[in-house]
Amino acid sequence: MAIIHAQWIGEQAVVPKQDFERLLELARRSEPVGVQTTDDDLSTQAMMRLAATGGAFDFWNEPGEDVYSAKDGEPI
Repeated sequence: MAIIHAQWIGEQAVVPKQDFERLLELARRSEPVGVQTTDDDLSTQAMMRLAATGGAFDFWNEPGEDVYSAKDGEPI
């Protein structure tokens, strides 16, 4: 059994290049396959969705002691 790892960003799946090439190889065994790719960076909106759903910033939602207070913004 082959396992394909994918990250969903909205309606699009991002897969590692090695997995993508394996999928192409398997598909080409049964029929000709054309591939259209872009090497552009992800759109800002896609990056925002990835940041929101990726879990890297989950620590902001954890309860805990406040590190700063209103006094920290006052001039010395």
